[in-house]
Amino acid sequence: MTARAADRARYDRATAHLDAPLAIVDLDAFDANADDLVRRAGGKPVRVASKSVRCRALLERVLAKDGFRGIMSFTLAESLWLARSGFDDVLLAYPSADRTGFAELACDPKLAAAVTVMVDDPAQLDLIDAARAGGREVVRVCLELDTSLRLLGGRVRVGARRSPLHSPEQVAALARTVARRSGFRLVGIMAYEGHIAGVGDAVAGRPLRSRAIRLMQAAARRELAERRAEVVRAVRAVAPDLEFVNGGGTGSVQHTAAEDAVTEIAAGSGLYVPRLFDNYTSFTGRPAALFAQPVVRRPGVGVVTVLGGGYPASGAAGADRLPVPYLPEGLSYDAQEGAGEVQTPLLGSPADDLLLGDKVWFRHAKAGELCERFDVLHLIEGDAVTVTVPTYRGEGRTFL
Repeated sequence: MTARAADRARYDRATAHLDAPLAIVDLDAFDANADDLVRRAGGKPVRVASKSVRCRALLERVLAKDGFRGIMSFTLAESLWLARSGFDDVLLAYPSADRTGFAELACDPKLAAAVTVMVDDPAQLDLIDAARAGGREVVRVCLELDTSLRLLGGRVRVGARRSPLHSPEQVAALARTVARRSGFRLVGIMAYEGHIAGVGDAVAGRPLRSRAIRLMQAAARRELAERRAEVVRAVRAVAPDLEFVNGGGTGSVQHTAAEDAVTEIAAGSGLYVPRLFDNYTSFTGRPAALFAQPVVRRPGVGVVTVLGGGYPASGAAGADRLPVPYLPEGLSYDAQEGAGEVQTPLLGSPADDLLLGDKVWFRHAKAGELCERFDVLHLIEGDAVTVTVPTYRGEGRTFL
């Protein structure tokens, strides 16, 4: 029996009393992935990206481990909710225009002490001030550095379009603006190198493309390490008491951790290891989060149909954004139908061994987005469900 077949047998036994659709997290794999992130971080703390987890119980579990410290959140409303729930170090990774949230933040000393907001434009400071509604609490601020690699005089850009702050001079200028304004305190710098951390460099069946990605990423790492160090020096000249410099992502943990200027690493997808994180030379994780759909039809030889399953991931539309049929091995989509909202035909010889009501296990393309589809996660240890916990959605929290 292969390792994947053994996992399927465990998951089927553990959930035999449960009807699909359902979602699970294999805690043995989750914990092993967490340990690997800590190992790769080389002694620097890992800030867990809540966007990739979206379950308070699992955030609590990972933050209880040595080597993890703090949360990187994705909306201001989520940040405030987490702070009220007892998480005392929440870095909002994206700028916000949530005026109601900023009013709450500026009026509550507990929230103001726990939450750090992201800024890359003086206009965002104006928006926060206009939203204070009389609140006088000092707002903790982090500046985001654009990590994109720019070539040929800027005519070629590699990397996500995030912050407009690219040079040390630009970041230092905004740091001075924050330092001059009452009601704000500059505490951190963040730089997410998505073109390194979030792009696999070992694409199956594409050796030339994989080679080109590795060459690009090597050049991008060198350029960013030098520029990030210059940015940190420039900002520390303005704010000597800077608390943290955050960088990295699941795919670049050990590379980013090697930079002296970086004090902490961000990672989250590496806990669940969705399908988009299969194609890396820098690490190998264990799939920990899966979902099951029930077989509801047997249209013919070599075909079964499962209920639903059309859960595409965000990003540029393409086949890589679809979940992948994972267990039993050997199933694939019908090219004419793909993954459907209410039914999904699956092709392959393993279909002939599946009965009505049997579970087919899938992996989502991304990590936390799976939790927008399910109210609960069944946590599995060995071949038993040991606890069932709510996702954000199960707690009535859909932040985006």
